Amino acid sequence: MEIRKAQRKQAKIKLALQGPSGSGKTYSALLLAAGLTDYSKIAVIDTENHSADLYAHLGDFNVLQLSKPFTPERYITAIETCEEAGMEVIILDSVSHEWEGSGGILDLHGNMPGNSFTNWAKMTPRHNAFVQKILESPCHVISTVRTKTDYTLSEKNGKMIPEKVGLKGITRDGMDYEFTIVFDLDIKHNASASKDRTGLFMDKPAYVISSKTGERILNWCNQGTSLDEVIKQVQQAKDVVELRDLLKKYPEYRTKIEPLAVKRKEVLNAEIINQTKIGSNGVNKGK
Repeated sequence: MEIRKAQRKQAKIKLALQGPSGSGKTYSALLLAAGLTDYSKIAVIDTENHSADLYAHLGDFNVLQLSKPFTPERYITAIETCEEAGMEVIILDSVSHEWEGSGGILDLHGNMPGNSFTNWAKMTPRHNAFVQKILESPCHVISTVRTKTDYTLSEKNGKMIPEKVGLKGITRDGMDYEFTIVFDLDIKHNASASKDRTGLFMDKPAYVISSKTGERILNWCNQGTSLDEVIKQVQQAKDVVELRDLLKKYPEYRTKIEPLAVKRKEVLNAEIINQTKIGSNGVNKGK
């Protein structure tokens, strides 16, 4: 365990858009993405029957059609395909199929033999791996989430009456906690933030998302120390102790900078050996 000073680093946004059918989740996601990068660097992982193609007029974005079974592993492979293709923004349209679709977690769990409770010990890690892939992706990730009306039972005049309490995302409970921003869309396409770690949108009036929204998010993401700046620090490190401190300071960049730190360490060791030889030669000449 180690205590360190808090430090703001550049980030990739992990954002969710949730709303009922017709609220404009796909369209809003594309506009958001256009504010984060140009359309040629946007990929839509489409599980919604080619719905992304309806918005081809917006720009030259890319589509990866994902058909059933909607297993967590197929989602993970699709994300990796987009990453390897050099995409900067990945739109998962939608993540609800991973939970409730054909071949999704609930479908797989329902078809498993044996005890329902103990079977979750096998399914939960698969879902968690999917969530972790989203969080660890080097790309901006926008996830759309279908919602359904949620009800609760309350007692009135001795009878239990169902009451509408809002909209519930069709995904595992608590998944919204994983995102930096969660926008709730209504049927008029207005967005309001139900969660916002950036502080840009929380407690603000609902409004229609545009590419300007993505630009504001990108500006927030770019604040702090970038990977390029950390690489420069590694390449200019004066000793092994400084290299070790950099690896501890930037754990999220470790896989990128560790090979560079090894090379820098070799250079530093070579310099020490050369200086030792020069010093030794100088002593001999003096004698």
